[in-house]
Amino acid sequence: MNGTPLPADDPVGRPGEDALLVIPLVLAAIALRTGSSFAKLGVPLSCALTLLWVHRGALGRHRRLFWVVAAFAFSAAGDWFLSHRRGREGYFLMGIGLFACAHGGYLGYAGSQGRPSLRALAVLLGVYLPYYAVWLRPEIRSPALSAAVLGYLLISCVVLSAACGMRLERGPYWAYVAGMALVVFSDTIISFSEFLGFRDWNGLILPTYYLAHGCVTWSVLHSGLARRRESCSNHPL
Repeated sequence: MNGTPLPADDPVGRPGEDALLVIPLVLAAIALRTGSSFAKLGVPLSCALTLLWVHRGALGRHRRLFWVVAAFAFSAAGDWFLSHRRGREGYFLMGIGLFACAHGGYLGYAGSQGRPSLRALAVLLGVYLPYYAVWLRPEIRSPALSAAVLGYLLISCVVLSAACGMRLERGPYWAYVAGMALVVFSDTIISFSEFLGFRDWNGLILPTYYLAHGCVTWSVLHSGLARRRESCSNHPL
């Protein structure tokens, strides 16, 4: 690895920290089995609390993690609105807005540790802008909803490209990229279902969404927010 070793007193990386991920894992299993709103909200919130607990007493040295904590909190709030919208467009728009704020948190964390990969951004926009223009836009009757979907699509592409540009050791790097890719994948399936009437993959929406939270949490726990790659020449993307 090219990163700088963590100080001996740094709480990140101590044995047993990964065991805390059992909590969101159990909540995800309950949510998938029962549909419990408590369990659904508990997945991102328990991930946020895990990060705060592991870094307790050293939060001043790990301020970047608050970007991810905020992202998890916004995700929980967005999930509540989408789960309770019952056909109300206002709730749908609020949910999209809150998830966009969550993406802002993920972007803040990624941006603090690198620069967006322009190559990844070009590929993502090359796929998702035509997808929106050709397939989604004609199916969305509400101008407000159409604008919200476009804005969300754009920030999703930027966030994933920012994740691709992070300078972290390989394990945390790929875990964060996987987390953001899973979020985009989950949202893409939602768009299939909501706007195109294709629901064959609906069973993947929540598992990929929950797995994304686990990947991001693991990445932050193992990055230490201090270990950086020494050179962009070793960067995977």
